[in-house]
Amino acid sequence: MKRLAIILIVFLLIAFGVFLARSSIHQTLADWTGEEDTEWQIKGLYYLAQSYLQPPYDTADFAPMKYTDVNPFAINTFFDQEVEEAKVRRSLELIRAAGFRWIRQEFPWEDIEKPSKGTYWETKYNYSTWVKYDLIVHLAQEYGIGIIARLDHPPAWSRKDGRARGDFAPPDNYDDYGDFVEAVVKRYRDKIRFYQIWNEPNCCGEWGNQDVNPADYVRLLKLGYTRAKATDPNVVIISAGLAQTVEEGGAALNDRLFLQQMYDAGAKGYFDILAVQDYGLFSGPGDRRLDENDRINFSRPIQLREIMVKNGDANTPIWATEMGWNAQPAEFKDTPYGRVDEQRQARYTPQGYYRAQTEWPWMGALSYWFFRRVDDREKNQSMYYFRMFEPDFTPLPVYESIKNYTPTARLVDIGFKATTHWAMDWSGDWQTVRDGSTYFGEYKECGSVGARECGGTSVSFAWRGTDLDLVVKQNPYGGAVRVQIDNNPPRDIELWRTDAGAGGRVSLARDLDSGEHHAMITVMRAPVAINGFIVQNGNGWLVRRVALVVGFSLAGCLVVGFFAMWRRKR
Repeated sequence: MKRLAIILIVFLLIAFGVFLARSSIHQTLADWTGEEDTEWQIKGLYYLAQSYLQPPYDTADFAPMKYTDVNPFAINTFFDQEVEEAKVRRSLELIRAAGFRWIRQEFPWEDIEKPSKGTYWETKYNYSTWVKYDLIVHLAQEYGIGIIARLDHPPAWSRKDGRARGDFAPPDNYDDYGDFVEAVVKRYRDKIRFYQIWNEPNCCGEWGNQDVNPADYVRLLKLGYTRAKATDPNVVIISAGLAQTVEEGGAALNDRLFLQQMYDAGAKGYFDILAVQDYGLFSGPGDRRLDENDRINFSRPIQLREIMVKNGDANTPIWATEMGWNAQPAEFKDTPYGRVDEQRQARYTPQGYYRAQTEWPWMGALSYWFFRRVDDREKNQSMYYFRMFEPDFTPLPVYESIKNYTPTARLVDIGFKATTHWAMDWSGDWQTVRDGSTYFGEYKECGSVGARECGGTSVSFAWRGTDLDLVVKQNPYGGAVRVQIDNNPPRDIELWRTDAGAGGRVSLARDLDSGEHHAMITVMRAPVAINGFIVQNGNGWLVRRVALVVGFSLAGCLVVGFFAMWRRKR
């Protein structure tokens, strides 16, 4: 009886503690499972526990990848539909104030090359069709905003049957599209660097309302890539964003299957960045369930990343060209994009960016869908309720939440990071050297052989993790740096001591507490050639997950043991 009383007291204490902490526990479970309702949180924990028993996805997290060093905050805009320059300016002011540094903007083929091939003239108003887009490019540059130019939406003249197959049908002659890509890239050379070739070709709505065809899209992609690079070798080509779907052919094709068939058709090497769409639908960004059959959630890009790795494309990164949560009114009957309320939308969005930054080193920019529509004629449609602003510039809660988050996000997170990372501060006499034999095709160098110092040249940054390594381009003369991590005493490192078998990798910090740290690396003796940094997060994530499983197991054992003893006593 005494033992039973002790077990009962322990159980009551646990229950009381859970009761007192129920709000924080509920929020923690929401973060872990992406679910808000208790019933679905329990189911989420079950599926989460199951996933830990499965082999992990091979996402090659520490492969060196270009274009993951950019500011990750991007947003979709519809400036091509805006009439007043003042509204474009106001939009860009608000976009920049929130911390966004990219806009994804469509450059519709049908709006630029008309009324016929090789003609760029608005006959109705008698002016060049380039005027509107020249202004968008000029204003984006003025406000320090980069452009991801989406090139699609063919004109009617590009198809013999006009609009019969839908506005997004591919042209009869793919070379016509190649000519358009060349014209845009030539006009905006040195002003726009990132171009996206088409959008969602795995859904018939953006493939002319006909059966989708991965091989045909790859043919279009190859043509766009080749023509763009021939016009400006410095452009970066992004593949079409693949819609999240579980269909198996015909009008739509599962994005995983479509991607594999793209590789089968020879797509590798014809895009610098793979684009995905990353909508959360009904659950939050913490939903880590990866069902191979029918689950679509924020974790979907992990599956696509593994397909890339299996096809030998681990050094190509992913960008999410659309992401977000839909906050349509509760009275809407259909929920094609899922539905959350505006408060959850505001909470989930920065959490989504945070997860991508801290867990997905292969992910670059994520483009929020979307900033604002120019009017409210679509208020009766679900798509309208992704917006961040109303047409009259009334902000939704999601705007303030992302604006509050972006100042906290300037950190170097896990992965192999290039010297061009947006969160690094380089000062002094650093020179960028192009070298195709290095990990990222370039490195930063200070001084030359025989030089004694570089006048206080340094690099500093905040980083998040437990371990930090410096990766240098090795040479027989070496150099020396002084390293300070947080407020610890600085230490000097002779770079000639680097292990050739480790690829110039030098340990700067090990086994720190998982969290934010600061690094300052100062050149003490030249030459120093830095190729990047590697950040790892130890086993902190594993410990937390094991603790979660063990905690629930112990609680379950206590409950089962209590009732077993109670029944025996009876």
